[in-house]
Amino acid sequence: MTGVSSGGLNSRPEQVRKAVEGSLRRLRIDCIDLLYQHRVDPDVPMEDVAGTVKELIAEGKAKHFGMSEAGAESIRRAHAVQPVAALQSEYSLWTRDPEAEILPLLEELGIGFVPFSPLGRGFLTGKIDASTKFDKSDFRNQVPRFEAEALKANLALVDLIKSIAADKSATPAQIALGWLLAQKPWIVPIPGTRRLERLEENLGGADIVLTEDDLARIEEASKSVRIAGARYPDVFLKMSGR
Repeated sequence: MTGVSSGGLNSRPEQVRKAVEGSLRRLRIDCIDLLYQHRVDPDVPMEDVAGTVKELIAEGKAKHFGMSEAGAESIRRAHAVQPVAALQSEYSLWTRDPEAEILPLLEELGIGFVPFSPLGRGFLTGKIDASTKFDKSDFRNQVPRFEAEALKANLALVDLIKSIAADKSATPAQIALGWLLAQKPWIVPIPGTRRLERLEENLGGADIVLTEDDLARIEEASKSVRIAGARYPDVFLKMSGR
């Protein structure tokens, strides 16, 4: 991935090349399969970034171009120079912003979608409740959605997922992942975990079969739940390039 340095956003062509060369050296490989811009740098024309990636692909140092948290205009401008293979952005049952504009655009252009935080940073697993306390170093302490009042309000969504999970003899995490996989065949969520049992549980999400009735039930019920709180602190939202 490139586009973010220790000093903040930086997608200048020389920085992109520096990041790629460093990655190749550290990983001891000759070519990066999927090179992401992570995130969009508003100070660098999208055409310059895509053009640099196009050169790197021609040089055999990368195979495909990916973007992260990019808006529709940035995606179109980049795709016109170098086809974008995948977009990585947050998407889950409690973060559905991509549905309005991004998903239709990706389908139009033939771009795959890689949702990160598909389990809402653990919230959709049903393991977090109003009494949960996070370690002082936990990023969720800074996230408005995990503030006490917002967390309490958002638990209504978890209750919905739990009820469906019980009907399917599955876990809430598996239902949340199964719902994502049911949206489009070109959506590949990337849940993160450090524990083997959670990895095995998440993999089980691919086996969940949600019927049209199930999906309609989720859709209808989720409409009644208004998610409280922003998904990021303001300082992070400003880094979500458009």
